[in-house]
Amino acid sequence: MNISNALTVSRIFMVPVIALLLIHDSLIKSVIAASIFGVAVITDYLDGYFARKYHQESDLGKLLDPLADKFLIGTILIMLIPLQRIPAWIVAIIIARELAVTGLRSIAAEKKIIIAADWIGKYKTAFQCTALIPLIVHYPILGLQFQLAGDFFVWIALYFTLWSGVEYFINYYKANAKSPA
Repeated sequence: MNISNALTVSRIFMVPVIALLLIHDSLIKSVIAASIFGVAVITDYLDGYFARKYHQESDLGKLLDPLADKFLIGTILIMLIPLQRIPAWIVAIIIARELAVTGLRSIAAEKKIIIAADWIGKYKTAFQCTALIPLIVHYPILGLQFQLAGDFFVWIALYFTLWSGVEYFINYYKANAKSPA
């Protein structure tokens, strides 16, 4: 267990804590949940940074990092539905895209096709996280309308989610057409 994998595992353990805080909704619990989510986002950046800097990339890390990200984002999105902070159809589209791309990655891996991540996927993740923090907070604080900010950013996140998903399938089909049968 290296520092990168430890940070990834810590992110996984933050998910049920955030979920429990959202189950018992209140202003203070929402702010704490958003703060923990913010720490989780930072650990996502740091685990990649440390893995590259100290050459600690591992098969375990390659498995756990994207799993932790999907677990974190997916769980929070689902938890926000009954709190009426995000429409269920938006959550369904985001989760369906993640499942479809994960499935496509499995097919690509079997065919030894590598589809590099691009900037659209980075924007997708950044806007999803940017949307989730104010959606988790939700309550107005000092005149700041967190729900309104979250609603704004979730539309941008949805746009990049769809764009990156379509782009991933296009890149797969291009790479598949070039690969020997």
